[in-house]
Amino acid sequence: MNASSSSSQNRSQERVAPPMSGWVMLGVNLLLYAGAIAMLVAGIRAHLGGGFALGVVALFLLAGLTSCGFFTLQPNEAAVLILFGAYQGTVRQSGFFFTNPFNKRLKVSLRARNLNGERLKVNEKRGNPIEIAAVVVWRVQDTAQAVFDVDSYENYVKIQSESAVRHVASSYAYDDGEPNEVTLRGGADEVSAALTRELQERLSKAGVQIEEARLTHLAYAPEIAQAMLRRQQAEAVIAARQKIVHGAVSMVEMALNELSAKRVVSLDEERKAAMVSNLLVVLCGESEAHPVINTGTLYN
Repeated sequence: MNASSSSSQNRSQERVAPPMSGWVMLGVNLLLYAGAIAMLVAGIRAHLGGGFALGVVALFLLAGLTSCGFFTLQPNEAAVLILFGAYQGTVRQSGFFFTNPFNKRLKVSLRARNLNGERLKVNEKRGNPIEIAAVVVWRVQDTAQAVFDVDSYENYVKIQSESAVRHVASSYAYDDGEPNEVTLRGGADEVSAALTRELQERLSKAGVQIEEARLTHLAYAPEIAQAMLRRQQAEAVIAARQKIVHGAVSMVEMALNELSAKRVVSLDEERKAAMVSNLLVVLCGESEAHPVINTGTLYN
């Protein structure tokens, strides 16, 4: 038997405990108190002995013990019942209930909760240090696993969420990945889905269901932020230059074709080369072009 199958067999499983109405037992409890008081008054008037007094005390103790069995549950709240260390079941209905007074009742919230993670410093796929944070929406699905299978399910969710965020961040590049590669900055939906899957796998041991997980902060670490900004600026300049050169070459080609088609001027290869050079300088230059009147010729 492998470790995974043994672990799954040892997991707790929630079972429903049928609740007993608290209103019925409240009436019984009030009758016990009323009976004890009536017996006490009758005993005092009749000057009854110690045996009768012991019966009155026992009745008061029974009424007091019964009073300890009442509990209430709000909507989206559950109570785990434990009797002398043995799991008795879970009450999930909201209302006023009664249970064995010796049952220990652990209330567990079933509402959706937000875990706003702290900013973590992690090395992404290419080894660059980045800062990342995520918000996780979760709720308790199996109360038995949450109470019995982990020490503190809230602390377990916090620690495992941090570990999952670190692992997912190290599995993707920050940006500028290979073609069709998912990155942290460009593939927010895919990264969130991967984070949700990993969190669900990690937290299923604690009976926790992950509703949603999203990145709330993503940036380069301060020590490399300026260098990465300069790299991004350089890449933007190169991309802009490529577009400018591509457009300039297209315009020069169009100009030569128009001049040739309309027979405006007949140019040999040397004059075409000079014209192309001048047009590229005008179209690709950053400063304003100044016209020069040529009174000579290209030939000696």
